Amino acid sequence: MIETYDVGSMPFFGDFEKFSDGSSKFVSYPLSIYGNESESPAAYFERKVVNAFIEKLRAGMDIPNYPQFRDMTRMFLEMMDGVEKIGGSYIETKILSPKAGKLDIPEVLALKRNSKNIYEIFHSTFRVKICITGPYTLSSLFAYKDPELYSRIGDFLAEIVKENIFSNKYGKVELLALDEPTFGLIDDPMMDAGSIGRENLLHAWEKIFHKAQEKGVRTCLHLHSTTDELFWEVDSLKIIESHVNDSLYSSNKTKELLELKDKFLKASISYSNFDVLIRKKILSDSAGKTGDVTQGIGDVWRKIRSNKINPTVFLENVELMKMRLLKIIDMFGLERIHYAGPECGLRGFPTSRSAIECLKRVSETVKIVNATYPLDR
Repeated sequence: MIETYDVGSMPFFGDFEKFSDGSSKFVSYPLSIYGNESESPAAYFERKVVNAFIEKLRAGMDIPNYPQFRDMTRMFLEMMDGVEKIGGSYIETKILSPKAGKLDIPEVLALKRNSKNIYEIFHSTFRVKICITGPYTLSSLFAYKDPELYSRIGDFLAEIVKENIFSNKYGKVELLALDEPTFGLIDDPMMDAGSIGRENLLHAWEKIFHKAQEKGVRTCLHLHSTTDELFWEVDSLKIIESHVNDSLYSSNKTKELLELKDKFLKASISYSNFDVLIRKKILSDSAGKTGDVTQGIGDVWRKIRSNKINPTVFLENVELMKMRLLKIIDMFGLERIHYAGPECGLRGFPTSRSAIECLKRVSETVKIVNATYPLDR
């Protein structure tokens, strides 16, 4: 039976400055302040996170990621002691470690503190996916890199993972995903075969995933490119995912390595780049006519922002998602496809409604396919 999860990010609407302020203050509160009438920044942060998570569950996600409204790199670098930002880059000032009192990811803590509230809405235990920005991607923000940087960041992230996995009678963390969108996309001498940097990154991934496995949590790596195959060597990694059109989902080599390394796929069945969705519809509606597609995309965005177009008309339909999922199942076998979901985060969607509608369609797609291919794992 295939289950669904999302990558994490969602569009934010409201007072982001207040939300960001609340994220830094929330951890210092000893208890949940959800529904606090004073609506302090911390309470505002908590309400936004919990409500968005509930919406993901209502959309049909089996294992929703905590709602990620903040920048995926900054939110972890701000938890790190031993770094200083100069201009647009970071430099190390001492040994990297979690800041005092900063081991908790505020979004995860908000869900943990509100476990009972969430449980009482659905009358069943819920499961959470935690997404953490990986050491390779975080290292790209540093002005000066040496081969040991991946290890130092890996040690920091392993501590974050250890602290944020929770399990109680109302809910638990089920999946830990490392997000490495920059890996494999640039020509990086530190990733050359046999290099110290490559070995250190491999060991950093292993250490982080092993921390999750020790607590009974499944592990996942989110990539935007799988041209560099280092990830296949991570013993503690079980689930691999990439974008819809990545060769990962069409390669015979993938099939061989899944079996050889005993790993599994999350099937990416819907595009997450809204410009791509608009472009696809423009080209489809033009029926072969030539024109300035870029200008057309800009015109559509102006109409969306002025409420002249409902953005949900650009979403992919269930039939298309089903076709993609069935193709992946036919290629690799149902036993190697444990999860399905959008290819990436939905932060670039124009409205919360359109993002939730995408998740609903993904959920509906998987339910249809599960009815066709019933399998208990």
